[in-house]
Amino acid sequence: MGAISEFLASVPRRADGKRNWPPELKARIVAETLLEGETVKAVAKRYELIPSTVSDWRRMARQGKLVLPNLDGMDFVPVEIEVPAPVAEPLPVTSSSTIDLIRGDVTVRLDAGTPAARIADIARALAT
Repeated sequence: MGAISEFLASVPRRADGKRNWPPELKARIVAETLLEGETVKAVAKRYELIPSTVSDWRRMARQGKLVLPNLDGMDFVPVEIEVPAPVAEPLPVTSSSTIDLIRGDVTVRLDAGTPAARIADIARALAT
């Protein structure tokens, strides 16, 4: 742990006293969490970080905002990309401002702003 402490002492600090982690170092720390048998908590502790910070960096890596190095012994899990389901084409919108209810030779033309409950009542009446 002495080597890590000496290493951490060399990480530059911001004006507020917090460490200014370079992107390459963040990526290295995230990559260590991906090694078999490692946990976010253990890696965070080793670098005197809180686990949520390392988790945030992992999220950045998943989003492509952090490029991970290739570490010896690192195993990767195969990824399957799901093909997106086709999106149904929306029905064409008519520019008419009326609704026609047709039953046989009877047509009832209503304003498009007619409440749905009223349209349903009229449709039921036409069905009888």
